[in-house]
Amino acid sequence: MAEHKEEPVLESVMDKISEKFHGGDSSSSSDSDDEKKKASAAEAMKAKIYRLFGRERPVHSVLGGGKPADLVLWRNKKISGGVLAGATAIWLLFEVMEYHLLTLLCHCLILSLAILFLWSNASTFINKCSTSEVKIPEDVAVNVALSLRYEINRGFATLREIGHGRDLKKFLIVIAGLWLLSVLGSCCSFLTLFYIVFMVLYTVPVLYEKYEDKVDAFGEKAMIELKKYYAIFDEKCLSKIPKGPLKDKKH
Repeated sequence: MAEHKEEPVLESVMDKISEKFHGGDSSSSSDSDDEKKKASAAEAMKAKIYRLFGRERPVHSVLGGGKPADLVLWRNKKISGGVLAGATAIWLLFEVMEYHLLTLLCHCLILSLAILFLWSNASTFINKCSTSEVKIPEDVAVNVALSLRYEINRGFATLREIGHGRDLKKFLIVIAGLWLLSVLGSCCSFLTLFYIVFMVLYTVPVLYEKYEDKVDAFGEKAMIELKKYYAIFDEKCLSKIPKGPLKDKKH
């Protein structure tokens, strides 16, 4: 009889232990499900956030990644600062001090020839080999020429596509940009304009990456306003312009 009484007690204890284990498993599974739901909700929120120019990737990936993107985004402050200091020194040398390019090239060549002359004559006394021959490798020159050819052809194709007027919005934006560039070119020299563009490209991406959320929020509001004004302009002006023959052939 004692054995029969002990069996239901043991069974009840085992049932309680199993319930505890199953309860722990269910709670852990529910926790994992909650975490997955939170992660999916966070991803959905990120997807809903407006990004400037419809960007879906990080700024580093948009700039191509690798060392050029690291340089523009100031990942290595010493190298980026050195490039900025070099560009600023060149601009000061030619624009502020009015040093001419031909004069600089001649002075550099004179200095190079003087160093080569002294080294070649001194090598006989210090028992060292003479200067090695400097050559541009053929494969490097071919790769540079092919890359340059590809970029020039792509630029011509883009100009041809814009010139056809199929996308009137893009056509007007390009015309306005070229007109603005011509106005800036008449106000300053080419080197100063190039230095301004360099400074903008070298500082705007890193500042945008730092204040990304604030800039995107402001950009969203600005794009809404621009779309409103463009819709009014399209309704009053652009819609009245007759379409070209290329669009008629497509339809």
